[in-house]
Amino acid sequence: MRFIARVLLTGLAIFLISTLMPGVEVQNMNYALLVALILTLLNVFIKPILVLLTLPITMVTLGFFLLVINAMIVMLAAKLVPGFMISGFWVALFFSIVLSMTTSLLDAMLGPEKRSSGN
Repeated sequence: MRFIARVLLTGLAIFLISTLMPGVEVQNMNYALLVALILTLLNVFIKPILVLLTLPITMVTLGFFLLVINAMIVMLAAKLVPGFMISGFWVALFFSIVLSMTTSLLDAMLGPEKRSSGN
């Protein structure tokens, strides 16, 4: 249930950010939810591979290269979802930073995940 809530909140955040940020366009809320789902899947399956492959440059840049990886993930999502457009790399970088901060804030508002004791 928490996963669905996070995807819905992320979709809402994507839609709101797209209305405020020039260079980012989402056609409607359905596409924003699809972008949230695609970004989640890319972050789970593709991002760890990219992080592992770019570990040396990430270490040399003290982790700042992870921002580039986030921007690349956003640009890939823009290629995969037809109703989501990003005008360039710098817009994708700024969008990923704003989206990360927004989803972190929303995640903090959801509170910690409750785990069952397994008994």
